[in-house]
Amino acid sequence: MTEGVDPKISRRLCVKPQQDLQTKSRSASGVPGYRPTPWERKFLLWAGHYKKPEDIPDTVSLEAVRAAQSTLRVRFSYVMIALTIVGCITMVISGKQAAKRQETLININLEKKAKLREEGASAKP
Repeated sequence: MTEGVDPKISRRLCVKPQQDLQTKSRSASGVPGYRPTPWERKFLLWAGHYKKPEDIPDTVSLEAVRAAQSTLRVRFSYVMIALTIVGCITMVISGKQAAKRQETLININLEKKAKLREEGASAKP
């Protein structure tokens, strides 16, 4: 450091300012908590944080809303995984049934091409 420079002044950019804890937990209106939107109220119900819509207070903590969204995100992903597995099993079963009936993609495409050739040959004269 250079001589004659106050160390507090030279380090002022490195020090984070102290935040008042009361202002951090209050919203812009000065009321502590967070006012949930109608969708967020539904999220709180679906996630099981509250039993009835009347039980939800006017202001809730932002952490509760985020926890409800996170819970629903995980539940939705589980539902999507289950639906994917059910879809795969359904396609395997239908594919095996089609194989028993000799309905392969090759046979279907050959039949379509033969049909198109017949229509093209009949349309030429």
